[in-house]
Amino acid sequence: MAHHILTPVVPAQAGTHSITPLATLGPIPISPTKRKYLSERERQRLMLRGTRFAAPAMCAVFAACMPAWCSAQSYPVKPVRLIVGFAPGGPNDIVARGLAQKLSEQVGQQFIVENRPGANTAVATELVSRAAPDGYNVMFVSPGHATNPSLMKLNFDSIRDFAFVTQVADAQNILVVHPSLPVKSVRELIAFAKARPGDINYGSSGTGSTAHLSAELFQLMTGTKMVHVPYKGAGPALIELLAGQHVLYFGNIAGIIGYVRTNRMRALAVTGEKRSTSVPEVPTVIEAGLPGFVVTAFYGIALPAKAPRTLVDKLNSEVVRALKSADFSARLRDSGTEPVGGTPEQFTAFMQNEIAKWAKVIKAAGIKGE
Repeated sequence: MAHHILTPVVPAQAGTHSITPLATLGPIPISPTKRKYLSERERQRLMLRGTRFAAPAMCAVFAACMPAWCSAQSYPVKPVRLIVGFAPGGPNDIVARGLAQKLSEQVGQQFIVENRPGANTAVATELVSRAAPDGYNVMFVSPGHATNPSLMKLNFDSIRDFAFVTQVADAQNILVVHPSLPVKSVRELIAFAKARPGDINYGSSGTGSTAHLSAELFQLMTGTKMVHVPYKGAGPALIELLAGQHVLYFGNIAGIIGYVRTNRMRALAVTGEKRSTSVPEVPTVIEAGLPGFVVTAFYGIALPAKAPRTLVDKLNSEVVRALKSADFSARLRDSGTEPVGGTPEQFTAFMQNEIAKWAKVIKAAGIKGE
């Protein structure tokens, strides 16, 4: 006599999505004749005999199959670390803290800046490259990420080990000197440096930073010779400049403009193609007599490489939203920094180009990592 078989199902193997019969429970045979006389309650009891064991297993399957967008939609559910590769007080730190504050307001969770200075951001970058790709360890990308591959041996790949989210901003550098240095223009600086080769000490936020590369490019293009004094971040470099321990610095406008406005530093030129709206009275290096001299800094956001694309997109949308807000974009522009934004693909292509560009400059200048 033919039998109808009720066969419960569970996953064949933990961690997979394939479904196979649950043989260990055994079939529950019901003949057509017997089925005819079963009460509704007895039928339910027989059905539950199999499904009560299968249900928890099926729940596990659905949990394993749940798409990444579910977690991305609720992200973040706890505080997020924004890792900055420089000491507090410099331009990277200023922009990062402004962004962290705005993101915290938008998403209702704290974005906390954590400073991990050292090796021109390589210490912080390696930390993020090894972090869980869950969105709670975010890297604040700066020019050191593009120059380090040409300066030192790294324990990570600067492109493959990261999921680039978006470029946050672009910023000019500004050339400033200590008031004790008797020069008031770029032309006077060139003449003074040529007459005293090796007498001028210039500071930087680290070997390979835009502060360093700006000064090296300046020396190459002017035929001057100055002495490099690297620091672990712009903050310490600016403190030492104020104290007169070195007398010249190419730094981001965001971290310097306050000192210029209070006459504690003298501005000679900005390093972009055009004058900065934040210090329109300061000429460009090109205007000051050095055609072709252009150096800008950039800031961005990245996650560990294995972060789900849905998570990358969620963070991208929040950062771009912050950059479009009237208050945060105005704050950036007031400090000489231009909001950028854009897609993950655009920022990835930008980083690839920056790494290639600075590799050529570093080789031509003979710059060696520390």
